[in-house]
Amino acid sequence: MRIRLPLRRLIFLGWLGLVGCGNTLYAVQANSARDSFEEAKNLGAEQFAPYEYYGAQARIIEARSQAAHAEYGNAAALAEEADKLAKIAIEKSREARRRDREEAAR
Repeated sequence: MRIRLPLRRLIFLGWLGLVGCGNTLYAVQANSARDSFEEAKNLGAEQFAPYEYYGAQARIIEARSQAAHAEYGNAAALAEEADKLAKIAIEKSREARRRDREEAAR
């Protein structure tokens, strides 16, 4: 009897872990995407990298909608795409700002 009790606990804890994984993964991806998007916004990505900026914004909005309907797999994938686009926007914005500074120095 004592052997079965730890096995039941282990199975229950494993089940809890599986149930909670989707929203945890989404939360991590969403936070990263939000942070990257905010950085892109602060660097002027709306002007310097509009495709990536608005693409990231649209995916963040859709990810939130998917998460609200407990579609955490879709939400996490959208948040990951948003994060990638925001990071591209960051790089493009930094490069554009660097070019602008160099041109102003001439």
